Parts: sequence; C-alpha cells; structure tokens
Amino acid sequence: MLNNDSIVALATPSGAGAIAVIRISGHNAITLGNSVFKSIKNKDLTIQKTHTLHLGHIMDDTKTLDEVLVSIFKGPNSYTGENTIEISCHGSTYIQQQIIQLLLRKGCRMADAGEFTLRAFLNGKLDLSQAEAVADLISSDNEASHQIAMQQMRGGFSNEIAKLREELLNFASLIELELDFAEEDVEFADRTQFNELLNRIEFVLKRLIDSFAVGNVIKNGIPVAIVGEPNVGKSTLLNALLNEERAIVSDIAGTTRDTIEDELTIGGIGFRFIDTAGIRETQDVVESIGIKKTFEKIEQAQVVLYLFNSLEFKISGLQFQVEIEKIKNKFPLKPLVVVINKIDLLTKEEVATIENQLESLNVTLLKISAKQNIGIEELKNQLLSFVNTGALRNNETIITNTRHYDSLLKALDEISKVKYGIETNLSSDLMAIDIKEALYHFGMITGQVTNDELLGNIFANFCIGK
Repeated sequence: MLNNDSIVALATPSGAGAIAVIRISGHNAITLGNSVFKSIKNKDLTIQKTHTLHLGHIMDDTKTLDEVLVSIFKGPNSYTGENTIEISCHGSTYIQQQIIQLLLRKGCRMADAGEFTLRAFLNGKLDLSQAEAVADLISSDNEASHQIAMQQMRGGFSNEIAKLREELLNFASLIELELDFAEEDVEFADRTQFNELLNRIEFVLKRLIDSFAVGNVIKNGIPVAIVGEPNVGKSTLLNALLNEERAIVSDIAGTTRDTIEDELTIGGIGFRFIDTAGIRETQDVVESIGIKKTFEKIEQAQVVLYLFNSLEFKISGLQFQVEIEKIKNKFPLKPLVVVINKIDLLTKEEVATIENQLESLNVTLLKISAKQNIGIEELKNQLLSFVNTGALRNNETIITNTRHYDSLLKALDEISKVKYGIETNLSSDLMAIDIKEALYHFGMITGQVTNDELLGNIFANFCIGK
C-alpha cells in the first residue's frame, strides 16, 4: 500500500480562519514545496536543515498567492517517516484552494482519509493501535476520553500486548523445536513455567476485556434517560444540568413530544442526557408516539432518572410508584434514580413518607429543586458514582476500541485452549496450532498481522489531512 508519490491536504479544519496549514508528504515533498516557494532570503528549501521554519511567498509563476511560513521535516524524523513540509498560510478559503490547486498541478495528489497516519504506520512510526488512538484523540471531547487516547497513543496498550506476545512467542519457539525432535521424545518448554505464563496472560487479557465496559461508555458518553409523568419538570431539570435553556419549559402538560438530547461533562466523563416525553395515558396520537419513544430511550440508556414533583404527591399521593415499579421490573439491571423535584414545597414529614414508601423498591432517592438549582450537584455526583473511574485514576490501560476488544476475546479463547492442552497432555503439534492462533490475534491488535482491507476500514474513518 505504501506509495512514493507526494500527497497534499489541508491539515486544519475547512473554512475561513486566522491561519490554515497545508501538509505535503512524500519523497519529493520538499522539492515540490521549493518549486512554489520564494524565500525572502533566497533560501533553497532542499538544502535546509530538518525542523526549521522559513518565511517567504507562494508563487504561481509570477503571481504571488500569499506570504507564508514553511516548516521542513525530513524523513525519517517526521510524523509520516517521509519528507514532509507544512505551509502555514492565511486562512482565506480562496488562498487555501489556490495553493492546493497549484501543488496538484506541480505533481502532488490529494491525500486519502487518514493517509498521513497510514504512512506513519507503514513506515514504522506508529503501530496500529497507536494510529487508531490518533483518531480517538482528535474526537475526544472530555478529560477521560482524552486521557485514554493519550495513554494509548504513547504506547501503553501496545507495550502491554507486545510484552505478552514476546513471552508467548519464546515458548512457541520451544514447542516448535520439540516438533523437530519428536522421535527423541524430549521437552524443551518447561510445562510448569509455560502454565504460569498462560495464567499471567489470561489474567491480563481478562482485565483488559473487563475494562472495555468502562472504556466504551467513556468514549461514547453515558446515555441517561430523564423520564416521568408530564409536566413534572424534566425539561427544567435538563436545563439546570446543562445550565442553559435547551428544552422548552411550559405549564402545559405534554409539551415535550419528542426526545431532546444534549451532553454534559461531569468529572471528566461525558453524559448524554435524553429528555423524554411524559409517560401517561393519552388519546393524542403525536404524544403517544413520543411516549413509545420514551420506552425505547429507556432501553438504550444506561442510567434512568425517574422524576416526579411535590405537587403531584400532594394531589395524588404515590400513584407514580406504579410507573417506577414498571420500569424497575422491565429493566432490572439498569441503575434507577428516583428524583423528587420541587423539594422546597414539601415538609420533612412528607419527605419521610415518600422515603418509607419507596424503600421496598431498592432505588436511589434524591431530592432537588430544578428551578431553584437545589440538589443539582448531588445529582451529578450520583451519576458519576455509576462509572468505575478507579482504573482511570490509577492510569491503567482501558480498552475503548471494539476491534481490540474482539481480538482480545479471541486471544483469550485460544489461551484457554492451550491451558486445556497442558492439563490433558495434548501433543505439542496440536498445542502449537492454538499458540499460533493466539499470536495471530495479538498481532492483529498492533498491526504485526494485517491486510489491506483491515487498513482500509480503519483509516477510512480518519479525517482528510490526518
């Protein structure tokens, strides 16, 4: 897949801005850049040192397109491992287009999505899991996802997998050696040490696999459904959490007829709040569709907030308990937080009555006033408690990539087969097959084993210019 042609792309977001960066990479990148660049000190870019900056103008024959700064990075000491230059020009979309079109005419071609990072991988500057972390880093929108992507890009996950693979490979070599001396019936691989290694690999794999549950929600945000009967303050609560007027607030019941979603970062973790239509019996066709969507959103959510207000309690008592039981029974594994809104309108005795009635349901009960902003921080802390951030605080490796998760599961399955082979005195040639499969799945993670289709699928999700 590795081409020697020079590629060009805009490395900064499209649109007008103060500056834009146009990146060129390839064997002839510096020569191509030099052909359109006129230094204010008449420098020849092809003989300048790597990692230097040069001021001048981009020239289309005699026409000056812009005054620019050109950065030079000579391979292999560059991001891609190839000769690379970056042109920092003014951020006019017209200027960007004119410079890129000029470079295309000079012999560059437009880069494919993620092609700069693909070249970095193919040139050994990054392994595959580190390359994927680049995309995660670009898309990170909270502290936790940024921290995980940085840890993976620095090679934390890769190093852990590489160490296990190397140890397993050493034993695999001894097993293969035994096959060469099969007639002598000798063992080069100490079965006791081998079993200890397999136990250690199994422990690490299970820890990494378990971390995916945390990593996946950190990467994609934790969906939280706000549910309850109409006009209890769900939209007001959403606005209070987000600190903005995101949802329509009205005294008219049934105002929210569709789901409204927005995101909030709490303690470095992204939460995606879903304000749903109120649950009640209704003849309104549109509102009925909204209520149906509410139960769909509860199914998709990882945490459910059931909201009711104090006025509802004063009028009809604890009739809403039926709806809480319905949600609890239908989704027994989902954390359910019952939130009393307008707590400032209840007496201590009334609060105690509610607490006693709901005790049998085994749900978390919080007391707030969305309008007065009472108890909102306590609610945020409660939501944060549902996320196991211990591994994150301890800077442990956390898996967020579905492809890695799948490979780890397959590797664990093969390791289990090898362990069973040792326990049952399976022949070395059969064990060697399972060991090779485990090594294959380890290699798939870091890119030691790969194919064009896999690389195409991974880098197709990158942005152009990265």
